[in-house]
Amino acid sequence: MAEPGHRRAYLSVDGLRTWDQYAARWAGLHGGVDPRASSVFVETWLRLSYRAGRLLARMRVRASVVTTVGLLFNALVPVVAARHGYWPFLAAGLVVLSGLADSLDGAVAVITNRVTRLGYVYDSVADRLGEAAWVSALWLIGAPGWLAVLCGGLAWLHEYIRARATAAGMSEVGAVTLGERPSRLILIFAGLVLAGVSRIVAIDLPAGTATIVAALFVLLSAIGIVQLIAAVQVALTAPPRRRDDPPAS
Repeated sequence: MAEPGHRRAYLSVDGLRTWDQYAARWAGLHGGVDPRASSVFVETWLRLSYRAGRLLARMRVRASVVTTVGLLFNALVPVVAARHGYWPFLAAGLVVLSGLADSLDGAVAVITNRVTRLGYVYDSVADRLGEAAWVSALWLIGAPGWLAVLCGGLAWLHEYIRARATAAGMSEVGAVTLGERPSRLILIFAGLVLAGVSRIVAIDLPAGTATIVAALFVLLSAIGIVQLIAAVQVALTAPPRRRDDPPAS
């Protein structure tokens, strides 16, 4: 028999009958960023996550299970990418599946009302381990080791700055930068696909392709960090606003 809290959590799926209810709760957990006011791509992606998340919730699949599945997908990426032939294409597919899992675990947690601090930490750790697997794949394909390490370090630094700023009192995401995780995922996916294509052309081309992708990864991450630092500085140095202050015009 399920524990009372477990049972209530899954019965609460019916409490989120509409997309608007889910979007409002999602925005509250993501610094006020409303998906309904985002780009068509973001809103469509989150709508699909909402629908799939409802299905998983009704099947009583826990968010932590979805996170673990995504982590396993990521762990397979470097193992598959290092093989000869068409394997980089499969590695690119695994990256996409891990991205889907990363969206679905949050959707399930929100829909089932099981958003916990422990789940937040686990999801963040899984994301960082997944990105380490991605840059390891680039290294195994042929990117220089120091460049792969720099990729992983800048990705970690981007998320660390935001986490520390939030702990220091920043109430919003600060800024949506060029170095966000979705940008990194898309770049790794494209890089693995190009590595597969270049391997068909010549056996030595994938190493150069992986190096170029890693360099672009570093560039986007560095720009993202600069954008984020600027936003954090504004957010944390602005004078606190009193309740009786008039709204800014």
